[in-house]
Amino acid sequence: MATGLLDIALLIGACALLGVIAKFLKQPVIFAYLVAGIIIGHFGLFDFRSSGAFGILSEMGIMFLLFLVGMEINYSSLRLVGRTSVIIGISQLVFTAAIGWILAYWLGFNYLSSLYIALALTFSSTIIIVKLLSDKNDLNSLYGKISIGSLLIQDFFAILLLVFLGGLFQAEQQTNWTIALILTLIKGIALFGLMLWLGRKIIPLIFHKIAKSEELLFLCSLAWVFLLAAAVSKIGFSVEIAGFLAGLALANSSERYEISSRIRPLRDFFIVIFFLLLGSSIVFTNLDGLTWPIIIFSLFVLIGNPLVVMIIMGIMGYEKRTGFMTGLSMAQISEFSFILTALGGKLNHLQDSAIALIAAVGVITIGLSSYMIIYAEKIYYPLRKILKIFEKKNARNIIMPDEKFHEAIVLIGCHRVGQSIAATLPKEKLLIVDFDPDIVQKFKKQGYACLFGDISDEEIIEEANLSKAKLIISTSPNFDDNMTLLESLAENNSAAKTIIRAETEEEAELLYKKGVDYVLLPHFTSGQYLGKTISVDPDMNILESLRQRDQALIKKMA
Repeated sequence: MATGLLDIALLIGACALLGVIAKFLKQPVIFAYLVAGIIIGHFGLFDFRSSGAFGILSEMGIMFLLFLVGMEINYSSLRLVGRTSVIIGISQLVFTAAIGWILAYWLGFNYLSSLYIALALTFSSTIIIVKLLSDKNDLNSLYGKISIGSLLIQDFFAILLLVFLGGLFQAEQQTNWTIALILTLIKGIALFGLMLWLGRKIIPLIFHKIAKSEELLFLCSLAWVFLLAAAVSKIGFSVEIAGFLAGLALANSSERYEISSRIRPLRDFFIVIFFLLLGSSIVFTNLDGLTWPIIIFSLFVLIGNPLVVMIIMGIMGYEKRTGFMTGLSMAQISEFSFILTALGGKLNHLQDSAIALIAAVGVITIGLSSYMIIYAEKIYYPLRKILKIFEKKNARNIIMPDEKFHEAIVLIGCHRVGQSIAATLPKEKLLIVDFDPDIVQKFKKQGYACLFGDISDEEIIEEANLSKAKLIISTSPNFDDNMTLLESLAENNSAAKTIIRAETEEEAELLYKKGVDYVLLPHFTSGQYLGKTISVDPDMNILESLRQRDQALIKKMA
């Protein structure tokens, strides 16, 4: 027991130390975890292969991650981007696999190994992308929704492929896999349909009944995930898929935000183990003579996959920025690729050199794509003119309006804080700018002028006609986006009044130095307002009127 605790302490301590260093150097924390795994494996500080417990912890991290993803799924959002996600997911699989097979065969691998390599390079990682987009608060953006939808389509095909290979491994005759594949497809469709039905009719009602106790809500959430994982594993699906389905059943629950906030720390702890195992895997492979293949395939995944996605989205009519951001999210290989490789090795389908190649390319692409996604805006800006070749003439996003805006007030970001602000401003003078298509559609139905897009995009700044606005309010918590907005206003409309949100006192100071008229710190603003309200009415009679007003506002925003 003591040795086990010491091992965990050393592993988590190494991740924490490298994570702090990465944060100080403004580098992706995910990359720090991968480096920690490489260092630990290289120096033999711990042999992950000898401990099955760490494999279970890693699976739990993935399960909780996909559980949170499932809760973020909005059924209307799926309808909005479902067709696009299916087309992109399948097209990218086909084109990347075909090109990957040609490259592998050209580099000297046999037919079967080339096929495995091509398939391994084709699947992109849902886990990595969800973590990075969540950190960037981009999960609800259009490109975030399309990316996650496309990755889930890929995961579905990956699971079918793994079932097929698992059938080959276990069956004495090759004909058995056909029945297994058909049964898996039927079970998958039935299971998915059952979760959707439960998520609409039963599960939200049950969790609403127990929501008064936060501890019980948390415990029941864990019980639901683990019970479903145990049941799903009995019928041949992974616990990771169970996590997603468990979250999907709670997507319509009003308690999903509370559940999410309590599950997130568990996810962050267990997912560290996944990245440690992934980083250490590169140490246990023989890379002799594979330098050029590793470089070529890494470049193919990092550059080729995004190019394929951008071409497809350009043909479909999406503007270049959405295609670029979605393409970058495909620039790494998936955890399913490693499982596929392991099965190929058991079946003696793969050469040792091919297994080593896939492991090396996986670690390299996951590490570098993390940088690409985090700094996507900075990469996009100098390339935006070149990227026009991937955009149809007059291409527009799916809900981009055609009219020119002349509203006096521009509200950027209309989620929680933004909604309450919008509800108190004159509708005829207000333009709402948001990158969440659901938010835009909701407020367009209510008669607001809305513009879909990211305010860090110069084309959106032009479309919003900020040069004519008298007041600009940004509730976006992204400091870099707000600084980009201020730089644009300094050039085009320095007379406009600005109210900009900040997350910390340090950010507020920097924004004031930049010339912002008022910095919105939600905890400051709400605290000052309530404090002044109480001071002018010591008998607290005003609380009833405040409650009634807020309840009316909640109904208005619903």
